Parts: sequence; C-alpha cells; structure tokens
Amino acid sequence: MSPLFRRSGSPASPASPESRQSRLVTLIRKPGCHLCDDAQGVVEKVCADLGVSWEQKDITQDEELHRQYWEQIPVVLIDGAQHTFWRVNEERLRKALT
Repeated sequence: MSPLFRRSGSPASPASPESRQSRLVTLIRKPGCHLCDDAQGVVEKVCADLGVSWEQKDITQDEELHRQYWEQIPVVLIDGAQHTFWRVNEERLRKALT
C-alpha cells in the first residue's frame, strides 16, 4: 500500500490551512480488517475536508509496526504520535487536526 502525496506548507498557527497542510496522518492497518476499512473511510474524509495529507502502512509488511501495534489496529498517528486505535471518531480526529 503506497502513501498518498504529502503537501508541503509553511508552519503557521495550529488552526491555519498552511499548518494543516504540513500535517501527516498515518493509518496503520492490515489487509482484511473491517475496522481498518472503517477507519480508512474516516481518515480519508477528514483529511480531504481539511487538506491534510495521509498515508497507510501495512503491519504485515513491517516487523516493527507489527510488534508495536498488532493488538491495537487500526491505529491512527498524527505527525508520528499515536492519536487513537480500534475505532476512529471523525469529530475527534477533525478537532486534533484543527
């Protein structure tokens, strides 16, 4: 699974569009996971609405991610820091990115 493009932008205030464009949401998932599919739908929607870049990583392709997150997938990271796992709340993700 390949990451989507990452936009570049100048850092600004946390709520500014320029700041949001420099953020990166990472969805850690595995194939065949229905919770992962649900999480991806939320991540795609929120990131598209806010102009935030996102990527997905497959834990079956990365031993370290597998070891670290196997019991929590799907996991959402924002700029490398864990935001949530199992179920992704659209409102909470949107608030964290704005």
